[in-house]
Amino acid sequence: MESFVTAPRDPEKKRSGFYIMRKKEIAAAPQPDGRGIQFLYMDGERLITCARIVGNVTDEKLIDMLKTTEGFRTLVHSIGVSAEITGGAAPVLQFVLQMYGKTDPLVSGTQIRIPLTADGMEQIIRLDDCEWSGDDNVVGQIRFEFPTAGVTASVSVKLYLRDGFEAPEEEPEEDADLSSPFYAEMLERSLMQAGNISGIRRAIGKARRGEDVTIAFIGGSITQGAGAVPINTGCYAYKTFERFCALAGKGTDENIHYIKAGVGGTPSELGMLRYERDVLRDGSVQPDIVVVEFAVNDAGDETGGECFDSLVRKILKSGNHPAVILLFAVFANDWNLQERLAPVGRAYDLPMVSVRDAVVPQFYKKPGEGKVFSKSQFFYDCYHPTNLGHTVMADCIGYLFKNVDEAPAMADEPPVPVSSIVPPLGGEFEDVKLFDRSMTSTDIRVDCGSFCHTDEELQAVEMDMNLAPTKEFPNNWMHRADGGGTVNHGKATGDCGTTEDTGSWQQPFSIDITCSALLLIYKDSGSLAVGKAEVWADGEKVLTADPHLNGWTHCNPLICFRGRERKRRHVEVRMAPGDEEKEFTILGFGYVS
Repeated sequence: MESFVTAPRDPEKKRSGFYIMRKKEIAAAPQPDGRGIQFLYMDGERLITCARIVGNVTDEKLIDMLKTTEGFRTLVHSIGVSAEITGGAAPVLQFVLQMYGKTDPLVSGTQIRIPLTADGMEQIIRLDDCEWSGDDNVVGQIRFEFPTAGVTASVSVKLYLRDGFEAPEEEPEEDADLSSPFYAEMLERSLMQAGNISGIRRAIGKARRGEDVTIAFIGGSITQGAGAVPINTGCYAYKTFERFCALAGKGTDENIHYIKAGVGGTPSELGMLRYERDVLRDGSVQPDIVVVEFAVNDAGDETGGECFDSLVRKILKSGNHPAVILLFAVFANDWNLQERLAPVGRAYDLPMVSVRDAVVPQFYKKPGEGKVFSKSQFFYDCYHPTNLGHTVMADCIGYLFKNVDEAPAMADEPPVPVSSIVPPLGGEFEDVKLFDRSMTSTDIRVDCGSFCHTDEELQAVEMDMNLAPTKEFPNNWMHRADGGGTVNHGKATGDCGTTEDTGSWQQPFSIDITCSALLLIYKDSGSLAVGKAEVWADGEKVLTADPHLNGWTHCNPLICFRGRERKRRHVEVRMAPGDEEKEFTILGFGYVS
């Protein structure tokens, strides 16, 4: 249900309230229709975290009320919104507040929409003036919709409270001083371990001699650049690249090259499958330095760290012996997984950089006594850094580079061959390979069954310097709700393009493959048109894949089986009983042969 509201300006100045966004930098990402939109998700812990770190809300009664639309409407009288363009004329954009529905999260909830001139003036939306859906569940997302893409702006959103509720006083924030001795102490804390520096030193030397050097980054949404404005040059990865160029070379158009391969919401379980494609570019690239950032994405890793260990071993086994840097990012609740993952760095004697160790202690100090910036200044939301946060992350890695460069000259100690080191968390997947619809193999036989379509609505990410998103796993197999399509019979390939029409649309997908372990990569979705699928291996049901567990369009890997005898196996993917008329997309497989 969409509710259009005519918003008066500034009528609620004396009402108590708190910010959930204050002078937040946004950028209008390009859309297929030519518009530019900044999506700001508020579900889960996001709205609550914004209230805590931006609004300074500590009253748990107020926090609890933000968890449902009903509580939100009981607490909030009105919403103040402003936007200011960073440069140029002030266009009229659309501000949208969307509630997620109980029946269909993305469709059945209220959408409040107002036109907003991006001139910095606050407009007020009174909630009692809006028409509300009876199916509302939670506050879902905020959108700023611009007529064109590429626009950057500073936005503020303030919640004004109903009578009887009081918000805390706003705390003034001083500008972060990145030249202070306290900041220098932060950077020192970030270096958990320098490790074997020979790989980084070798890359610096090559760059200074004018030889080609590539620095690559693989990770989750923080590596993708979430929170950075603009996402391609404001992210920590690009800023780290700039620091390396300033230290050692001329830049991407000269001899130092840059690869960014971050995919939001995905763990090292997917990273180990993407590495050859997204970093090595199917063998065309040999990076000299690889920064691995999964310390805030691996909570759901089914192996408890073995996928991370396997990814690191996969990188270290490369013929050109790249330097590997483990980067441990942090969430706004001071959490990451560095205790779980640090044994990997210690076992292989790798440089380890902890953003958590750097920034968290100073959050709880006073200005002049060690505090450099607040959580509100560092975090864009509960998961991602602001431009300042990305700068700090790059400075932490830059501090490592500087220490390596200034280390006493000596004969470099060659790294210990990874094959001689027992993997501390396990290395079953270090040789895992990706298989999707674009690939051929004489040892793999595919029958698409009714999974004969190709899904075009995929998670897309900004790779390298690109602002235009690249679709993840476009070579997929899709079972469609409307049936139809064709079935592949017995081709030794993943391509079902030349097929015979059987008129059936409820046939399983099957793959015959020799392996000891198998992973399914499938598409998550919030759409009710999508259903569950079952995976059967040699007649045994091994997995039920539910695309609604995460509730948004993204790539999800799950282990079908592992640690089994290496032999020829027949694997089927079938729509779950009752979901035969729904959609399901197989993005690809990972297999250990």
